[in-house]
Parts: sequence; C-alpha cells; structure tokens
Amino acid sequence: MFVVVEMVDTVRIPPWQFQRQLNDAIAEELNKKLANKVVYNVGLCICLYDITKLEDSYIFPGDGASHTKVHFRYVVFHPFLDEILVGKIKYCSQEGVHVSLGFFDDIIIPPESLQQPAKFDETEQVWVWEYETDEGAHDLYMDQGEEIRFRVTDKLFLDTSPTGPAVTATDTPATTVAEDSGQKEAPYTLIGSISEPGLGLLSWWNS
Repeated sequence: MFVVVEMVDTVRIPPWQFQRQLNDAIAEELNKKLANKVVYNVGLCICLYDITKLEDSYIFPGDGASHTKVHFRYVVFHPFLDEILVGKIKYCSQEGVHVSLGFFDDIIIPPESLQQPAKFDETEQVWVWEYETDEGAHDLYMDQGEEIRFRVTDKLFLDTSPTGPAVTATDTPATTVAEDSGQKEAPYTLIGSISEPGLGLLSWWNS
C-alpha cells in the first residue's frame, strides 16, 4: 500500500530560517510542498522518509534565500495492482460504489465489478447484491459506512498541474505535484473490484 520513492528537488529556504539546522528547515519545506499532494504517476505523498544527499546551496542575485538541490526519499500511497484493501463505503451512485480509506477517498468500484447479479436501488441510493440461495434470492445492501474488502484493478492519474507559457521544466517528479486548479476531477483514482468470493462487505462473510 505504501512505498518509499526517491526524489530530487531544489528547496528554497528564506533568510529568517537560517538560524535553524539546514536539514530541519529543508524537511519542513518538503513536507509543506508535498504532504497530502498527488504526484503524477507516483501517488499520494504522505511524509518525508529521509534526506539522502544535500548538494551545495546558492544565493541568487535579488533573492536573499538559499537554494539547495536535495536528494530525498518520500513515503507515498501507491497500492499495487491486485492488492486487496479494506475501506468503508462513502456512498453509492449509478457509477458504482465509492469507497474511502479515511485518508484517501477517490476509490470507485464500477457496477460490472460488483458481485453479480447486482442492481441499484434508486430509492435507497445503494447497490444491492441479489444473493441466490436454495430458498431463493436475498437482497444484500451495500450501505454507507459498511466496511468493504476489494481488489485494486486499475490506477488512473489525471495531470491537473497548471499549463501555459509560464510552465518550465525543473529537477524532479516532485515538481509535477497536482495542485488545486479548480477542476472537479480527482488527480488520482483507484478502480476496485469485489467480483470474486471473499471480497465485498465484511459483514457478508463474518455473519
């Protein structure tokens, strides 16, 4: 679920931070820039793991801050394909079952990846698994807040970084951080599936 990713970035330290240890100031700036942000094709950044190398610091004309090229490792949420995770149902819609892990909400299980046969109850706004038994079909509702076990089947990244003539290339994938650009699309979405035995609501298998 979590991986450690090597990154390189140039960190700017303002003059009023010069009294601090350089490593401490750089660590704070990196976490300000990256924590809880999505890096395109990398994942959701959680926290700094460690700093592996500091190159020479420079002060440029007209800017009293120091600029240091930093090699570091960062903890990133990036589950691998076919990994099984447990989350909670956030809500249901015609598009599928929306799942949250608490710190990450952009997970969807599309209708074709639910236990079949399944139907969407328009009145209750929930998906229902029509579970067949010897006594007939029973409706098992996928209610909001229920814990659900699912398999990761795909990962979708959307580049939401600003575009235009002012965009310039820099040192690291850390500079491709998807900032809030006013778009509603999620920069990072997981696609899940529960269409196999043992997956789905935990209450189904624990009862």
